Amino acid sequence: PADSPQAEETVRQMRESLASAAPGSLVGGTTASALDTIDSAQRDRALIIPVVLVVIALILMVLLRSILAPLMLVAATVLSYLTALGVSALVFNRVFNFPGADPTVPLYGFVFLVALGIDYTIFLMTRVREEALHQGTEQGLRTALIATGGVITSAGIVLAATFAALGVIPLIFLAQLAFIVAFGVLLDATVVRALLIPALVEDIGKKIWWPSKLSR
Repeated sequence: PADSPQAEETVRQMRESLASAAPGSLVGGTTASALDTIDSAQRDRALIIPVVLVVIALILMVLLRSILAPLMLVAATVLSYLTALGVSALVFNRVFNFPGADPTVPLYGFVFLVALGIDYTIFLMTRVREEALHQGTEQGLRTALIATGGVITSAGIVLAATFAALGVIPLIFLAQLAFIVAFGVLLDATVVRALLIPALVEDIGKKIWWPSKLSR
């Protein structure tokens, strides 16, 4: 088949052979076009994902005046994304027997989930920091969860339902993207922000604000 790994490897070998035998020669066709799309998507992911994560971490460091907290929050966001990606692959490849994912789906899913997940992170952690100034980190965390927990969870459920509605459109790309974003947002709002991050902050304690004065 034109989209098989063997066909893609054949195109790669042909291009390597032609590059030395006839410089400037091109290999076209369905397989070559698909291979170009896959390669460009891989290059985009290798460039965009690290840049986005670094920029977000730097912004959170300035906002929270900490180094440890932003690194933990970025790691939690990436964990949500990878979990959503893995569950999506399991559902579409094993349950629905889809032929595979569109090469651009992982990058689009990453952009949506990171953007939305960081919003929830900022809502929660800025409130935790404000409360920690007066009550300490542990009690400030509890107060912040009471104040923001319902809002974050409700927003996550509404947003997940909105993206899930895209899944009824008969396009594989949109169905896969809708599932990744809907599942990822729901996971992020109900498990990561409500349970995982508070548990980590509780365990680490005031050191989460290192190296600011709150860590002392």
